[in-house]
Amino acid sequence: MHPPRAAAAGRTASPTTARLINDRLALQLLQSEGPLTAGQLKSLTGLSRPTVADLVERLQEAGLITVVGESGAQRRGPNARLYGIVADRAHLVGLDLRTHSATVAVADLLGRVRAEHTVLIDPDGAPDTAVATALAAVDKALAAAGAHAPHTIAVGAPGLVDPATGRFGGTDWIPSWHVGLVGALRARTGVPVLLENEVNLAAIAEQRDGAAHDRDTFVLLWLGQGTGAAVVLDGTLRRGASGGTGEIGFLPVPGTGALPSASGCDGGFHSLAGSAAICALAAEHGMPYGAAVDPKGADASSPGTGVHELSSGTGANEPPSGSGVHEPPSDTGAPTGAPTEAPPAESLVRSAVAAGDAGAAFLDALAARIALGVAAVCAVLDPGCVVLGGEIGRGGGAALADRVAGHLARLSPLRTDVRAGTVGGRAVLLGAVLAARDAAQNELFGAAGPGVSPRP
Repeated sequence: MHPPRAAAAGRTASPTTARLINDRLALQLLQSEGPLTAGQLKSLTGLSRPTVADLVERLQEAGLITVVGESGAQRRGPNARLYGIVADRAHLVGLDLRTHSATVAVADLLGRVRAEHTVLIDPDGAPDTAVATALAAVDKALAAAGAHAPHTIAVGAPGLVDPATGRFGGTDWIPSWHVGLVGALRARTGVPVLLENEVNLAAIAEQRDGAAHDRDTFVLLWLGQGTGAAVVLDGTLRRGASGGTGEIGFLPVPGTGALPSASGCDGGFHSLAGSAAICALAAEHGMPYGAAVDPKGADASSPGTGVHELSSGTGANEPPSGSGVHEPPSDTGAPTGAPTEAPPAESLVRSAVAAGDAGAAFLDALAARIALGVAAVCAVLDPGCVVLGGEIGRGGGAALADRVAGHLARLSPLRTDVRAGTVGGRAVLLGAVLAARDAAQNELFGAAGPGVSPRP
């Protein structure tokens, strides 16, 4: 039960707690609105002028804010000073680990990506070599961003992550170099290293900057090489007792001719909606896989080298937009630095969408399969919104999402909005940056207690 609103609003805090609450409120406004004057902070927070003056002085002494200019709308002088967050107060690292690659992004305290670097990994090579290659990519990205050391690192990877320990919950299906890299980062850097399932991070990105920006309860259904899901209820990411929330590939569904087992998801939803199943379905509809479809017509980035880096040149005190996480301009749906050729299933889905009526039967059949998984999710969680992510969700766009919604309406009495993901191919990486930013800001800005009002 939540406390009555009036009672919560009337609760007061100790002077120390009140200062922490007021400081965090001001910092959150400076992040969302950009640089502000003391007068604007007073108006937006409702705090008294002396309280605002005290917190501005306190935050400057802590190195969290600084004067970044003057307001042209006011006369020159102390009242016209614009204060902004010191973005270089901390640097954050986000990693997206795949079987064959590692992508690193380095961002500032506002979450703006300053540099990005990708290396290709030989999954059959020595794990120690893969770990060394990935660590070198982290170092290179930090150097390109002008950062000496990270404040916080967040890693997105496939597999179960035990919510109690923050470690991989099972390593049978996880590349050994993933486990080794996380351990090496923790041992080498001495800074917080957050490990999260990749689909969960993609859901964070979709909620902050994507298709679920207006929802505090939704499910992200990941459709790619495999299948997965992330569950956000009342604004909180739900991981489950063992980190297994969203292992939808194991969901028993009709039409597979078998049942999944504890050791494999063959026979489950994965056998209907995984990449191999989609390719087989396309062949049944006379759609052989042809030339790859580049979704934005971009050229391949450093083909054969597996290395690509990009530095983002945004100013340290520019007002952010959206979540404050800005991704580099390229988005091909492939890891940065890899060839832009789309995976076969994604290419087939994009081709079917582009073919119009000629691809309609295939898209309808695929949507009917996806709707079986969505209906099961809705029957248990009633999320009201399901976002189709991964390369298949992105590739199918509204054409696929609308078809899934139509099939779902015939399977379930629960009103559910089905949307295509909009964050793009860097959803996991951007989610990692957001997770690292949240953790760093919680430490540097201080945590405000729930239900406590700021004091004037």
